[in-house]
Amino acid sequence: MTVPANSTAAPRTSLWEDFIDIFTSPSEVFRRREHSGFGLQLLIVTVLFAIILLGTKSLVQPVFDAEMARQTAQVLKAHPEVTAEQINKQMAMGAKLAPIFIIVAIPISIVLTGLVLWAVGKIFESKQSAQTGIVVATYAFVPRILGTVVGAVIAYFSNPDRLTGAARITVSLGQFLDPDKASPVLMGLATRVDLFTLWQTVLLAIGLQVTGKVSKSNSYIAAALVWLIGALPTVLGALRR
Repeated sequence: MTVPANSTAAPRTSLWEDFIDIFTSPSEVFRRREHSGFGLQLLIVTVLFAIILLGTKSLVQPVFDAEMARQTAQVLKAHPEVTAEQINKQMAMGAKLAPIFIIVAIPISIVLTGLVLWAVGKIFESKQSAQTGIVVATYAFVPRILGTVVGAVIAYFSNPDRLTGAARITVSLGQFLDPDKASPVLMGLATRVDLFTLWQTVLLAIGLQVTGKVSKSNSYIAAALVWLIGALPTVLGALRR
């Protein structure tokens, strides 16, 4: 079978090139992967995140310890019948399992983000499929992996006494709030105003433009709505406390 002279063969690009190009030419990545599956990409993103998280755990341990101590104080205040020893045992187990829970939560969060993007896009007559929404969400998460590295670097150069909460190792407005004094709702929202979370949101908008054929202005409105929906679990959790 011969190829017509006026035809152009689609370039073959590896998945690893996608993870580089998503920083430099995200539109091209979304365009060439629009009709692909998301399983392998999701696995690669999860494995990369897990390696970095586990590899930098010792650097961010003071943050985990501070969060655990804060939760212990809150539980003891709400349930004075519970002894500190009982709480400490539960918190010690939680500290060991926390990285595993975070790693497991990553692919779930990405899939949910993709489905929310697909659903919100329908408001703006998006032609994106649910599967493609998850593809976009998977690639859009890649800057968050870089954010994990940056968080470890911040922890390395910070005085351990300053690492009093998760926001301390983010590039967010939460950096400027005291986690022991600020409202949990305000802290949760401020932490969402984060360089890498906003970067992810911009990529979601670009992905919706390319794969959903949504206008630029509407795609950013849709991505902002996804950002707001993503903040709900944090806000509702804070309100419960």
